[in-house]
Amino acid sequence: MTTMPFDALACPLDGGPLAPIDNAWRCENGHSFDVARQGYVHLLPVQKKRSRDPGDSKEMVAARQRFLNAGFYGKIADAVSNLSMQALPGGRTASVLDAGCGEGYYLRHLAGMAGDRSLAMIGVDISKWAILAASRQNRHSRWVVGSNANLPVLPESLDLVLCLFGFPVYGEFLRVLRPGGQVLQVDAGADHLRELREIIYPELKPANEAAAAVPDGFRSVGSQEIRFDLFLPDGNRIADLLAMTPHFYRASAEGLEKAAALESLAVTVNATLQRFEKV
Repeated sequence: MTTMPFDALACPLDGGPLAPIDNAWRCENGHSFDVARQGYVHLLPVQKKRSRDPGDSKEMVAARQRFLNAGFYGKIADAVSNLSMQALPGGRTASVLDAGCGEGYYLRHLAGMAGDRSLAMIGVDISKWAILAASRQNRHSRWVVGSNANLPVLPESLDLVLCLFGFPVYGEFLRVLRPGGQVLQVDAGADHLRELREIIYPELKPANEAAAAVPDGFRSVGSQEIRFDLFLPDGNRIADLLAMTPHFYRASAEGLEKAAALESLAVTVNATLQRFEKV
């Protein structure tokens, strides 16, 4: 396995190429972005933030890290890595971006399954806490604080974009992918965490069974469903799962109290994986 940090970065202010100079990334127009002590770079300008500290909180990131590193979503990671290896070109270094990478679990898993393939990898997340956690666990990828709405990546420089339980911005994905490059998207299925949702909500909204429409500029190259049962043996695991989902903020105080009282829980994991190819 050969993995390396992806280097075709773009200035988030003017879109020009960034070059590493001393301990910073700089563009021809003089914009400069320091590399943090932990190795990541912050490419989300203040004027493009919607809040002072956007994205997942430090506590949410820690919960996700504990949960994922325990292997509970290993089957999803296996499926993502297997499909990624099918999508990536051979014969040269292939470039992969995880858009909304969180603490980097899926990129680390992909790197571990790459075999003798050469990969240049980058994870982008709007949460500085997520990128900080990712950079502490793996220095072989490029970790960037940035936004899917304005990916700090040069045009047509990527072979694969991962968007896993995230917020796809297809216009940006189209811009940064090479011709024939692919998007691998994972979304929650209709039954995902149903048993937990039945506990924390008074009633469940009707499931939307329709598959996502094929975005402009892409064609569908397949989809598959993942479904498996998961047993959470104690309250700490349940709390971590809840904290890493949007349900933590959507549930009422009464719903959160019911979840906190659980000593164990069996839940259904249900996800849909779709692949789109740039045409």
